[in-house]
Amino acid sequence: MSELPKDWREEPFSQVARYASGRTPARANTDYWKSGANQVPWVAIADMENYGTITKTKESISETAFEGVFRGRIVPAGTLLMSFKLTIGRVATLGIPACHNEAIISIYPHDGVDQRYLGYYLSQVDYAALQDRQVKGNTLNQDKIDRIPVLLPPLHEQRAIANVLDQCRAGINAEHSAEDVTSELKRAAMSRLFTRGLRGEAQKETEIGLVPESWVEVFIAELGEIVTGTTPPTKEHAYYEGGRIPFISPGDIEHGMPIDSTQKCITEAGLSVSRALPVGTTCVVCIGSTIGKVGRTTAATSATNQQINAIVPRTDYNNSYLSHLLTYRSDIVRNAASPSPVPILSKGAFEKLILFTSTSSDEQTKIASILDAIDRKIELHRKKRAVLHELFQSLLHKLMTGEIRAADLDLSALPTGAAAA
Repeated sequence: MSELPKDWREEPFSQVARYASGRTPARANTDYWKSGANQVPWVAIADMENYGTITKTKESISETAFEGVFRGRIVPAGTLLMSFKLTIGRVATLGIPACHNEAIISIYPHDGVDQRYLGYYLSQVDYAALQDRQVKGNTLNQDKIDRIPVLLPPLHEQRAIANVLDQCRAGINAEHSAEDVTSELKRAAMSRLFTRGLRGEAQKETEIGLVPESWVEVFIAELGEIVTGTTPPTKEHAYYEGGRIPFISPGDIEHGMPIDSTQKCITEAGLSVSRALPVGTTCVVCIGSTIGKVGRTTAATSATNQQINAIVPRTDYNNSYLSHLLTYRSDIVRNAASPSPVPILSKGAFEKLILFTSTSSDEQTKIASILDAIDRKIELHRKKRAVLHELFQSLLHKLMTGEIRAADLDLSALPTGAAAA
């Protein structure tokens, strides 16, 4: 680490804040967990979103547990929490009074220490040298928590650093919210377009719900060529090493979105033992827990594994329209799957599924154009969020070491964060 600015100091965590760990009431005692009028929220690590505010918990404890196990002591809203077992260094702030488990500490900074700064600082510490390896995962004991080294600039700079990082987080959260709103807009648009169409025509009732009166019933097999994927033998390195042809698995598909990247690629040799798919192919997961998930290929050539049935559209179907239609009607795939621990829908059964579709190329194109525009908006918010997250991670490290000073930054283009304390 480079030399600290002259007005900074390093202190052990025990000299920076007071802290207390929580408890888990005995699960065997049903009185501790029963529902009642005076239940108390109980925080586990799963309730903590990093840098977030906790406003609800998955579990609550009874008044009996609160009085008997926690002696009636509650952690007040506004308190900083940090996990120190299993997931080490996750920080969040309580938005409600609550209790928490023994894998979390509640932190009460001493005078001269800004709580927001301390939370950000603790989140970026490398705990590898401090943590102990336990049977159930990594952990910090009390001595090691006490010895966590904390770099402290003067209070005014702590606040300035926290304000900068708050502003970055505000930008990230704003893009996340905008993405959620746009995704909801897409769901509403799909519902309107695939039940009413664009012509303002009457609707008819079908086995899959209301559709425009002029839309026709088709089997999925009538939409195009149905291709079930094949995985080239993984032991054959020539099929994978240096490959640039996207090889799509269910994990590469985000429901309803174009498939822009894959975890694996194959070579031309690998493609020769698989099944080539052209750009604009609709991919539908037909095996496993994500059955029904739909994506659309964007590469000139790609291939899929055997968990995916792909539809190479006929020339009278708009590629994008077909992908959006299958996305909206993905429930018919899930509902038709065999009821087993591993849901599965064979190629033959997939081909016989029924949809209703517009036969107008003009209507298909217009519907696709509307939904594609919304997808581009969603992707724009994601890219902005990714850029802001990268900026946040870079600033988090550099501000906490004094490599960059908050006073030298101009973040006027970002959304306004928390006001200075």
